[in-house]
Amino acid sequence: MEKRIKIKFNIIAIIGIIIFCFAISPITLQNDTYYTIKIGEHILQNGIDMQDPFSFHDIPYTYPHWLYDVGIYLIYNISGMVGIYLSTVILSCILGLTVYITNKKLVKNDLISFVLTLGVMCILRAFVAARAQLVTFILFALAVFFIEKFLETKKKRYAIFLIIIPIIIANVHLAVWPFYFILFLPFIAEYLLTIILDLHLEYRVGIKFRKILINILSKKDKNKEEIEKLKKINEQKNQKLKEVIKNNSQRRENPYKVKLEKNNAVIYLILIMVICIFTGLCTPLGDTPYTYLVKTMQGNTTQNISEHLPMVLINSKYTLAIIAIVLTILIFTDIKIKLRDLFMIGGLLVLALMSARQLSILTLIGVYVINRLLCDLFDKYDPEGTQQFTKLIINPFGTAITILIVILFSVIVYRQQAGNKFIDISSYPVEAAKYLKENVDVNNIHLYNEYNYGSYLLYEDIPVFIDSRADLYTPEFNGDKNKDIFNDFLKVSGINIYYEEIFKKYEITHLLIPNNAKVNIFLKRDQNYKSLYKDDNFIIYERLTNNQ
Repeated sequence: MEKRIKIKFNIIAIIGIIIFCFAISPITLQNDTYYTIKIGEHILQNGIDMQDPFSFHDIPYTYPHWLYDVGIYLIYNISGMVGIYLSTVILSCILGLTVYITNKKLVKNDLISFVLTLGVMCILRAFVAARAQLVTFILFALAVFFIEKFLETKKKRYAIFLIIIPIIIANVHLAVWPFYFILFLPFIAEYLLTIILDLHLEYRVGIKFRKILINILSKKDKNKEEIEKLKKINEQKNQKLKEVIKNNSQRRENPYKVKLEKNNAVIYLILIMVICIFTGLCTPLGDTPYTYLVKTMQGNTTQNISEHLPMVLINSKYTLAIIAIVLTILIFTDIKIKLRDLFMIGGLLVLALMSARQLSILTLIGVYVINRLLCDLFDKYDPEGTQQFTKLIINPFGTAITILIVILFSVIVYRQQAGNKFIDISSYPVEAAKYLKENVDVNNIHLYNEYNYGSYLLYEDIPVFIDSRADLYTPEFNGDKNKDIFNDFLKVSGINIYYEEIFKKYEITHLLIPNNAKVNIFLKRDQNYKSLYKDDNFIIYERLTNNQ
């Protein structure tokens, strides 16, 4: 009977998750998707040549998500943008189902796992897009599941999965490859802490030192009174040590707030982590998995791109909600938290505060911790509550209400993008790019453009000044200290320099900029710049001084 209830509920949960994941999948393509298509095409035609073919700067490129780029291009080549949209929907559904299945298998409460999965996907809807991160979200969720199951069962298949995952990440989205190892740290830190605490060094060092001193004094056959005194002290300390060990054991069985568990399987987990370090070599990109993050942190892109900036906590309602749930349970109930879970949620919170984009990982991985706390809470205060509610849901009336509620929220979310097209003409210069290709030899000009729509221009086979592959345009990656293209773009867009200095440096011949660009205030009054094209959103200039 119980098995039948679980099967019925799982069917309802899966249907509900798929409906909601479909609703949150964006129709309009994001700027990164455009360069993804072109890079995939370039790789299939030319291989991984480690050289950027899309800007006019002649700079090297590391292809950090080459495998995903190839996959997206193949989908695009077969079914166009419809195919890319459908692939996003499918990956979104896979992510939702992965979060649900892994949570219910770890915590054994289908109802709470279902509700939390919908909450997770609601938060992650801002991160769901045709980007490589959607694949790595799935892999990270699986990684924590496999770690937990390996420590629980010690089965080799979970270890094999843990070694395969970083190989996939290194080829699909190597920018986040180093983050994979952070997932191991809470488990290792808990184990090392238990070892240190179990050593009781404050007692053992003193006992050992006194034994050495007794041996020295015994050889001299003197100071018998001192020897007896030392032996008596050691006996007292040994007795005290036994009492401390016994008390610590009792405290671990019934801790106040934090549960400290010692699992010797962590030794093998450390070995797996060491093996995984070498998976960065399993790519055609050389040592890029080991150097990419370091170079990125050395550059200035993380200080100037909104998703990389530190989170303003008061503006992040989801982060505040996560903190509130955890603190409320720990402060106002007697529910206890595992030390590794405390390390995990605390570490992910710190990362989220350092970079707003890490809210996605805090949500994705933090849900395991919250799920465990909520299940402990219900098991203690209302052990039959979730079971009774589950039975209500699987009744015909309960099923209809549940699905209707999910559909209602899905419709509310979907209505926000209903009627959207694959390409947003207010954000991307569709007609302006068409004008350039029809009236200008785009392969023999140096076009200045801004960051957010550069990817669309290269998608249209127009060489760009810059696009959303930000790191590519920094000296750390192109190897030329005089080519800080990203910083030069910031100077022009922010009017922090006389624009003509930068345009002269890069021999700019034409400009395609938004009508509301700051620099346009000056260009439309500058007689050295001739307006060739203008629509509601973009304007094209020819720089006359370049021809003089």
